[in-house]
Amino acid sequence: MQANCRIFALALAVLVLQACAGMRPGYETPSVTVNAFRVLPSAGTLPNFEIGLEVVNPNREALKLKGIAYTVSLEGQEVIKGVGNDLPVIEPYGTGQVTVTAAANLFAGIRLFREMMASQKGHFDYEFEAKLDLGGFYPPIRVKESGSLASLNAAPE
Repeated sequence: MQANCRIFALALAVLVLQACAGMRPGYETPSVTVNAFRVLPSAGTLPNFEIGLEVVNPNREALKLKGIAYTVSLEGQEVIKGVGNDLPVIEPYGTGQVTVTAAANLFAGIRLFREMMASQKGHFDYEFEAKLDLGGFYPPIRVKESGSLASLNAAPE
């Protein structure tokens, strides 16, 4: 019985030490901003989108992103949901660009396309949400940005 308690205590101590080793004093959460959101030419009826993100690493160690999961809503309708894992390493005290390309959800895209063609509005509101996975014991970076896109019917200004 006493041997089991010692083994349990030793295993618990090893787990605690491993968890502490993964934490870095002075670590600051990197920031992410949307710096581009473009409608790309498409051969089909649904548009493709390119989303550009700028990641700022305020730490002395390189930021090795493991993956990204993102969602884009236009006019309150979730039309794009995607993931990516081919991400650059962001150097210490540096910035990096991450670009993801996605196609719209078919049914949500059809509804949205009809609205865009029928609307008299000069723009459409979008909302972008992303979770960047840093791996290890680090919490994911979450970002939420919003803005507007020019309507397909909008006259150039």
